[in-house]
Amino acid sequence: MSLKIIGAGFGRTGTKSLQLALETIGYGKCYHMEELFRNPEGVKHWTNAYNEISVDWDDLFKNYNSIVDFPGSIHYKELFKHYPDAKVILSVRDPEKWYHSALTTIFAFDPGPAVKIKLLLKMPFSATARNFFKVIKLNEKSIWAKFFEGKFKDKNYAINKFNSHIEEVKAIVPENQLIIFEAKDGWEPLCKFLDKPIPEIPYPSTNKKQNFHEWAKGLVKEVLK
Repeated sequence: MSLKIIGAGFGRTGTKSLQLALETIGYGKCYHMEELFRNPEGVKHWTNAYNEISVDWDDLFKNYNSIVDFPGSIHYKELFKHYPDAKVILSVRDPEKWYHSALTTIFAFDPGPAVKIKLLLKMPFSATARNFFKVIKLNEKSIWAKFFEGKFKDKNYAINKFNSHIEEVKAIVPENQLIIFEAKDGWEPLCKFLDKPIPEIPYPSTNKKQNFHEWAKGLVKEVLK
């Protein structure tokens, strides 16, 4: 299966809602950071991407037509090179709001001591637990330490990175294959870009900041059952 859609937008730019939107309009299952946590064996491919060695993207995405969110968005250039006919969706939002949301959710997330102990106790006996741990460590290294150079707490740096990423995507991806999309724009521009009919249901609105930590802790517990 070949990727038809590559999401180049950072996490906390409406990527969870975009995942649901793409699935709603007929793109099948969409790969999102949540998918990596639910299927942590895929960490081997993202580890290769981090180490800048050959990645079997076709194996990783054999059940998917699209990808959004981290870690895919920080590897959008490699993905676009491998899938040159794909369309690219650059999800964006107000940079100040993005930074505050990311800082207090995905950057700050901690599942708590009980879950950490459970993970450590399971690791000797469970490949899923071991891969899950690798996902956590890889995200720290690839997103926060490497991509953001360990400077995410510096608001000006992070926002400049956010804005420069947008300009880079616009410079690299041909105009006819790119849409710059905000969740508040709803179905119309997205469906027009993808040549899909507009659904009769509201555009998805999910994974709100105030519910993030509860949702994420529930996900971790579910995977480690």
